[in-house]
Amino acid sequence: MAHVLPMAKRVEVVSHLVEGAGIRPTTRLTEVSKPAILSLLLRMGEGCERLHNRLVRDVDCRTVQVDEIWSYVQKKEARVKPGDSPEFGEAYTFVGMASASKLVIAYRVGKRDEENTAAFIKDLRARLVTVPQLYSDGWAPYVAAVGSSFALAGSVDYAQVVKNYRRKGRKDDDHRYEPPRDPFITKTPVFGVPDMQRASTSHVERQNLTIRMHIRRFTRLCNGFSRRLPHHKAAVALHMMFYNFCRPHEALRVTPAMEAGLTDHVWSIDEFVAAALSEAPGEPPQPKALKLPEPPAGAPTAPARALPNGRGFLRLVGSAPAAPVAPTPAPEPPPLEPSPAPGTRKMVQLKLFGE
Repeated sequence: MAHVLPMAKRVEVVSHLVEGAGIRPTTRLTEVSKPAILSLLLRMGEGCERLHNRLVRDVDCRTVQVDEIWSYVQKKEARVKPGDSPEFGEAYTFVGMASASKLVIAYRVGKRDEENTAAFIKDLRARLVTVPQLYSDGWAPYVAAVGSSFALAGSVDYAQVVKNYRRKGRKDDDHRYEPPRDPFITKTPVFGVPDMQRASTSHVERQNLTIRMHIRRFTRLCNGFSRRLPHHKAAVALHMMFYNFCRPHEALRVTPAMEAGLTDHVWSIDEFVAAALSEAPGEPPQPKALKLPEPPAGAPTAPARALPNGRGFLRLVGSAPAAPVAPTPAPEPPPLEPSPAPGTRKMVQLKLFGE
């Protein structure tokens, strides 16, 4: 009969993994073999993906920020040889986060290319029910991906925020983080009517630090990395579910899932492990018709109406006039002098010197 890891040991192993411990430190701390930990990690990763698909959907949020975080599998991209596995090399994690609730709405692990960018934005769109203010960095495939997934008129307000770290005239990395001469942040509207005053990617960039601190495989300067892509994806899925449902946010005092209304309590590690291991396969979320966000209390409502056949919204661009202004009446013309009689001429004395 095969040996089955007790539930108490499973919880202990997962509690170490989600707090940033690597596989070997977890082996020493829990006295569980490395193959058993890797097997549990894969099972937990699959269960977390299923939980995320079932629970994180119909998200009602106004502002969404997206970004990519770099990592690699087995070796860096520059050292990949033609005969190596296609899994080797760079493995970017795309993250879409709600700015207000700090909820990770969607994520995807893969190469930083057009295919994965389009799949990530498509998954993000399927989990939303409100027309979002979407902000990203200057990664070019985002434009086509957002345009394809949010194809309906008025269904997204999208802008790109690009940070310029390099000084003008320098191309070496030694001076990358010096104060730039050019404008540091460039904001470009792409679709809809984005709020350029609030356009930012700071929240999702701060989320990148949380990922690196809680997943050992993302430790900077090559101090930790994955050797197989399935384990890398499983570690990311494990962290995202733990972050959303188990870890109270320091600023919110509740978990992001509680702030977004997806659950009513902080999940314990025991509940988390039991739910992930027992979650059955399900269908991914399907995109629903987006609704316009409710304006804040006391704020004026911009004119908008839905287009026929669910083709989006027709919205006013810019500000409407406060009130109609009454036209100013034209001044009355001066009275006309009577015309002289026929055959007579009216003599006029000219004053040349102003006497």
